[in-house]
Amino acid sequence: MCSKIVQHPDSQINKLAISPDKRFLAVAANQHVRLYDCAIGAPGGSSVGAGGAAGAAATGGSGNAGLNAGSNPVATFDGHAGNVTSLAWHCDAKWLVTGSEDGTLKIWDTRTSRPQRVYDHHAPVNDVVIHPNQGELVSCDQAGSVKVWDLGENGCSHELVPEEEVPIRSVTIASDGSCLVAGNNKGNVYVWRIQSGSSATTADPNSATQLGGDDGSNGNTPNTPGGEFTDLQPVTKFRAHDKYLTRCLLSPDVRYLATCSADTTVKIWSTSRYEFALEKTLVGHQRWVWDAAFSADSAYLVTASSDHVARLWELASGETVRQYNGHNKAVVCCALNDSQLEQ
Repeated sequence: MCSKIVQHPDSQINKLAISPDKRFLAVAANQHVRLYDCAIGAPGGSSVGAGGAAGAAATGGSGNAGLNAGSNPVATFDGHAGNVTSLAWHCDAKWLVTGSEDGTLKIWDTRTSRPQRVYDHHAPVNDVVIHPNQGELVSCDQAGSVKVWDLGENGCSHELVPEEEVPIRSVTIASDGSCLVAGNNKGNVYVWRIQSGSSATTADPNSATQLGGDDGSNGNTPNTPGGEFTDLQPVTKFRAHDKYLTRCLLSPDVRYLATCSADTTVKIWSTSRYEFALEKTLVGHQRWVWDAAFSADSAYLVTASSDHVARLWELASGETVRQYNGHNKAVVCCALNDSQLEQ
């Protein structure tokens, strides 16, 4: 049952992300990101958030209070010159990073809503994630590059190009920092093992000693922590889908990889021994599947599709246990706010 609707008439919604403390929902759209208070007008318990081409985000939970409540953002991050396609939260919600079709990454201070850093990707950015050490970013773009950004050194430390001129659609990093996975438009998935150095120190982009200036320009930071946190070793490549891959996501327990595709399916792969054997194919959506989100215990998966529906899957059975209807256009992103999912 839908418990809350956040209207976003300016544009379609491209990405949703719930802050680690569960207080805020970040909504990425055309040229801006807006923060909404998750508590306003919403009942307690677990909830699924889904955003779509209609320019609205809906949350489904166990109650019906608060419809259309809390639609006023508590903060807005303006500054991108194109669609904001991706975003990720710092573990303490002190900052968030966004990627855009304008070819840049921006790191925003959540207290001031101002950009603290700007990194030039030289191509439209499709996805960005934060390394668990909180000192590195991993991003991918339309030119086919995967880039690692060292926040201590304040620049790009690695660039990988798995297939020339084949856009990388999605990247995901293991919660234990053990591996990096990327998926491209051809349906291919690439896996790298991460070897972390002993000097992996958490960098804070908000620290005045680490910023190049208030305009977000890159500065020299010789006295800041960082440098050679990560060494990437290629492990395997496999074909996940015969059609366009839209999303890849490692589970919190790092036992599974989920891949979403234009072929209407979601596939669940075992990460055991880096073999990536196919465990299950989730069948039920009627059109493209755009996004996915695991539950905290890795037992459930939420998916978003162009068929106007979000689904909650039980991975043990491979069956849909809940279906979220109500969007009148494609559902292109989702987020899951769960402390414990109850049947």
